[in-house]
Amino acid sequence: MGPGTLKQVLQYLPVMQDPNLLVGMNSVDDAGVYRLTDDLALIQTIDFFTPIVDDPYLYGQIAAANALSDVYAMGGKPLTAMNIVAFPSKKVDITVLGEILRGGADKVLEAGAVLVGGHSIDDEEPKYGLAVTGIVHPDRIVTNCGARPGDKLILTKPLGTGIITTAIKAEMATPELEQEVSRWMATLNREAAAAMVAVGVHACTDITGFGLLGHGLEMARGSSVNLVIYARAVPVLPRALEFAALGLIPGGAYNNRRYVAKDVSMDAGVPEALQDVLYDPQTSGGLLIAVAGEKAGELMAALKERGVTAARIIGEVEAGPGQITVLTAAG
Repeated sequence: MGPGTLKQVLQYLPVMQDPNLLVGMNSVDDAGVYRLTDDLALIQTIDFFTPIVDDPYLYGQIAAANALSDVYAMGGKPLTAMNIVAFPSKKVDITVLGEILRGGADKVLEAGAVLVGGHSIDDEEPKYGLAVTGIVHPDRIVTNCGARPGDKLILTKPLGTGIITTAIKAEMATPELEQEVSRWMATLNREAAAAMVAVGVHACTDITGFGLLGHGLEMARGSSVNLVIYARAVPVLPRALEFAALGLIPGGAYNNRRYVAKDVSMDAGVPEALQDVLYDPQTSGGLLIAVAGEKAGELMAALKERGVTAARIIGEVEAGPGQITVLTAAG
């Protein structure tokens, strides 16, 4: 479901009023947050999708990492998880489902969380994901609405997963490239989140289905600022630009472009293929972090120390009405 459609649907829901609901449907954040005590709040999120790789174990890992990411983006710690399963049990060997669940469970354990159950239905198309509950101190929640003028923007994973998985389906990607993109999608955002919490940041969101520019626009609007992104500074997966130039673009990228185009000023020097990457829907993408300019170097060092070596400073925050300017490179 595209961001524009989601916004229309939310209008049908009643407004939730509770003094302990710290982050709810009134924002476009990555998860909901509910305060239990002065020192403890719950983070709740859910995510699932159809297979994007052929290996069922790897699919389970990627889907789980993607669901867990919302907790990390809020500065929290995953606590428990529940499986969400749709599976054609009469058409596909049940051992395939076993491998999917094993992959998800291993990723939950890697996150230091506990798998406590789940729910399954019979469906024509496999779907898998998690409902995740995490914890955070109410005073240390990181939302996507706190970016400030002068902040630097840091992205922790390379873009292009949607384009490359489209190439994989078209049998145009090598096994080595499929293995690399799968490794990125299965990588938890745990270490990146730990670094940002330790340093202290103003805002964060994880980059998933709405792409860098879609989720970036949510941050810009929620924070009432403008984001300036340097296209050449954005990390990109190998061959993503090549595949984009060949037209191997997922449908979601076109939806993202239509949704954000009116609020994005794109420099004429940004190649079309690179524009496609910026709109590309990501699966289990990295964190987009807004951090005070004077702390950017400290955060980059902390990320590197924790093994988040792909992280790059990709732009900055300026005063403005909630839009994005994409420049070819930094001025």
